[in-house]
Amino acid sequence: MVNNVLKGKLREGSLTIGSWITIGHGSIAEIMAMAGYDWLVIDLEHSTIDIGIAGELIRTIDLCGVTPLVRLTSNSADQIKQVMDAGAHGIIVPMVTSVEDAEFAVAATRYAPLGTRGVGLARAHGYGPRFSEYLKWQSDGPVVILQIEHEEALDDLEAILAVSGVDGLIIGPYDLSCSMGIPGRFEDPRLIKAMTHIRDTAINVGCPAGLHVVEPDVGELRQAIDEGYTFIAYSVDIRMLDTAMRDGLKTLRSKHDT
Repeated sequence: MVNNVLKGKLREGSLTIGSWITIGHGSIAEIMAMAGYDWLVIDLEHSTIDIGIAGELIRTIDLCGVTPLVRLTSNSADQIKQVMDAGAHGIIVPMVTSVEDAEFAVAATRYAPLGTRGVGLARAHGYGPRFSEYLKWQSDGPVVILQIEHEEALDDLEAILAVSGVDGLIIGPYDLSCSMGIPGRFEDPRLIKAMTHIRDTAINVGCPAGLHVVEPDVGELRQAIDEGYTFIAYSVDIRMLDTAMRDGLKTLRSKHDT
């Protein structure tokens, strides 16, 4: 049965560290879940993972005692319903730019009269016997994280974060930089100012601020923590694999050449 461990930590403002899964294989999910992360995100937006594979990854992560979240392809009620029925504890919603976007996502995780989600029996309900238990949980249990990644969201950010049922945000620096006409220019003062504004606004209104530290760099992770981020994704499966292999070969070849 889904639990409220992550929800509780978010409400307390506690630091949580998760990571990102883009490789649709159960072994990857199991290895990462056993590594000690608080939560793991199955990425449907920028991967080839389909809903069937996502269901198996959710199961694996959940059974390892880690909170499974899903980053959606878009703010889609149909997809939210599917991943929640499969047992996801919550969602990460891309490209949220308005109060209406936030309200739509929250409503899609909950049954009427609290929301708009259709009811059907699946893994989340223990395939039927735990429906009553799940019914109580879904009224407040689903974790909803908004991805703030477009400059259109900045002017109305406080109102967006004030939507009931929103549990935190995570900045999308790539898309944010593109929306500002400075794609990938992470040292540009305009992007730094925008990201700082997002983080500070979240902290000021008591909303957990999130950041994805894409490279597996402990120094960058510590910096994100020092800057006040509390919902931090530490790297992603493909970058950890790539970095470990390249660094190992580089070290080996360097010693061999000398």
